[in-house]
Amino acid sequence: MGASLELMKITGYTDENFQQAFAGQPYTVMLNPENIKWQRGIEYNEQQAPNTSAPSQKYKSTPVEKLNFDLTIDCTGIVDSKRTKMSDEINALEKIIYTYNGTIHRPNFVKIQWGQSIVFKGVLKSMDTSYTLFKPDGSPLRAKLSLGFTEYISPESVEEIDAKKSPDITHLISVVEGNTLPQLCQKTWNDDSYYIQVAKYNDLNKFRNLKGGEKLIFPPIIQPI
Repeated sequence: MGASLELMKITGYTDENFQQAFAGQPYTVMLNPENIKWQRGIEYNEQQAPNTSAPSQKYKSTPVEKLNFDLTIDCTGIVDSKRTKMSDEINALEKIIYTYNGTIHRPNFVKIQWGQSIVFKGVLKSMDTSYTLFKPDGSPLRAKLSLGFTEYISPESVEEIDAKKSPDITHLISVVEGNTLPQLCQKTWNDDSYYIQVAKYNDLNKFRNLKGGEKLIFPPIIQPI
């Protein structure tokens, strides 16, 4: 027997850590999307050193990810004989991803999951509905929804991620044979320019070919005013 078809599920959450599910069942799509666009990007600052012909790119930030796809809702009875009322389908989906939730004073947070490979946690940014088939009385039988979601990371998680790379806190770094101080500064803070301050703090008289196995303290960095 072949594997059963797994349908995409869309779940609402009332907390920004995606732990408390919104009341009711997740929305199970009628037909899986044909295409999914998952956007990732990296931003750089272009810096051109003197006497060079082209600028170099210095890492600036990694923006939030975006997920876009189209869903088809088919209420003709061909896809699912029990799901034939368009307003019920639209309302069920809107309650999860779009409708203002008075309890949390905003629309829900949303998790989109399709199998084990696609799991996206974010918030709805856009929802466009096109009705493409109608009954003789004008009521819609088929609709295409173009949905756009933006990744959501709670402020606490952002602070935790940023702190790991922050020059404002102390780091204890284990040296691997062949490491240089500028390399370790780049790895720790995404900036190799702090190596002189680290060297002074650890009473180092050489920046390259550090001894493997030793531990260095990378102190909070004093930023120039």
